[in-house]
Amino acid sequence: MKTERQQEIIDVALRLINEKGIQGLTMKNISREIGISEPAIYRHFENKIEILLAILDLFKESTREIFEKELHSCISATEKIEHLFTRHFERFAGNPSLVSVIFSEELFRGEPVLMKKIADVIDKNATILTQIIKQGQQNGEIRDDISADHLAVTVMGSLRLFVKIWQFSGYSFSIKEDGGKLLTSVKILIQKN
Repeated sequence: MKTERQQEIIDVALRLINEKGIQGLTMKNISREIGISEPAIYRHFENKIEILLAILDLFKESTREIFEKELHSCISATEKIEHLFTRHFERFAGNPSLVSVIFSEELFRGEPVLMKKIADVIDKNATILTQIIKQGQQNGEIRDDISADHLAVTVMGSLRLFVKIWQFSGYSFSIKEDGGKLLTSVKILIQKN
C-alpha cells in the first residue's frame, strides 16, 4: 500500500513523463512540482527507477484484477475481450499519462529490472487472454483455425497500436468511442463464421 505522499510522487512522475518525456523525470522536477525538497523525495523513493517500478506495480495489479475477473466471469469469450478493451480504454482516457510509461520501450532499455517488470505484466495478461480465447474456441464462438496464442498476440497488438496512435495524435480523438469501433473489427476477425 502506497502512502499518500508516494501516490502524489507517482502522479507527478506520470504527468512529467507525459509532458516532458523520460528526461523530464528528475527528482528535482518532482520536488519542484510538489513543493518539497529533493531529500524529502528520497525518503519515499531511492531513485527514479523505484518510482517507475511503483508505477508498473500499480498498473500490474490493476490489470491483473481486470483480466482475472473477466477470465472467471460467466459471459462469452468475446464479451470478456470486449470488457478488457473497454476497461483499458476507460483507464487510459482517465489517465493518459499511463500510456507514456506503459507503452514506452525506451524507458526500459538498459534497465533490466524495468524490462522484467513490464515483461511479467505482458506475459500474465497474454496468458489470461489466451485462456479466454481457448474457452471461446472450445465453445465454438472463436475461430479455431488460428492458434489461441496467435489470436492473443493479434488482439493485444491491436490494442497497443491503437493506444499509441491515440497518444501520437495528442489524444485528439475519443479513445472510448473510436476504441469501440476497433473492438467491433477485432471481434469480426476472431469470431467463428
